[in-house]
Amino acid sequence: MARYVLKRLLTAIPTLFLIVSISFFLMRIAPGGPFNQEKGLAPAIMANLEQVYHLDKPLWQQYLFYLGNLLQGDFGPSYTRPGFAVAELFRAGLPISIQLGASALVLALVLGGALGIVAALNQNRAVDYAVIAAATAGSTIPTFVVAPIYQLVFALGLSLVPVAGWNDGAFPNRIGPVVVLMLPQLAVVARLMRGSMIESLRSHHIRTARAMGLSDYSVVIRHALRGALLPVISYAGPAAAALLTGSIIVETIFAIPGIGRYFVEAALSRDYTIVMGTVVVVAIFTILFNLIVDVLYAVVDPRVRYD
Repeated sequence: MARYVLKRLLTAIPTLFLIVSISFFLMRIAPGGPFNQEKGLAPAIMANLEQVYHLDKPLWQQYLFYLGNLLQGDFGPSYTRPGFAVAELFRAGLPISIQLGASALVLALVLGGALGIVAALNQNRAVDYAVIAAATAGSTIPTFVVAPIYQLVFALGLSLVPVAGWNDGAFPNRIGPVVVLMLPQLAVVARLMRGSMIESLRSHHIRTARAMGLSDYSVVIRHALRGALLPVISYAGPAAAALLTGSIIVETIFAIPGIGRYFVEAALSRDYTIVMGTVVVVAIFTILFNLIVDVLYAVVDPRVRYD
């Protein structure tokens, strides 16, 4: 297993290199720039800014300069936030995004998995239809619709929670972002768990376990659930990377100072370094969580071996 993990980590290096290279040139090729304003800057000021941030150099030199700094862990300075480095913004915003994403993911896996199991055990009954209907609605209604409805009903209407803001991570301020982030993931997990559990319950080894007189709890939890977890684990990897690096829409609507909100502001203002830094962080999380998923496969399913 250790050899397999090391091999995957080594193969991740060229993958990250390609992601960084493609993102860098796509950002630079697109028209406009971080210092293009409606009124425009004086030519002398524009020239000074481009010289300070090395934007006056040929594109290939800018690329090598950025790549050299990135290898040293330096994401560069922010173009639109004078005096701030991208690493400083990430140190402040990334922990907040991780807290929200981790909370939403854990709740989605626990609640969605439980609903999927209940639906599978009551297939083609009222409970099953209710779970399917709720999961379908949860996966089709976008977050930019759910978030304002939550604010209108629970914040403005009932005055139970704040409308937006972080307030140093106070619990009432966390409820809305976590719930809105969780709902789509919960719906997908419930549907995946239901389908995989139904298939697992129909397998031969489950029939053998029932014939041997094992209790329903032992059959479902100790035997059927283990095989049913594989599709959920496969989905949890990319979902974790997306959630833990922050939701762009949710953090913007709820005014959460996470990296998702920084990414939106940077994309609108063409702040190259923040956008590139976000891309790198998301890529790293995606690679790591996909590796964790493959390792968990071997833990859950004894038939999977990487040695």
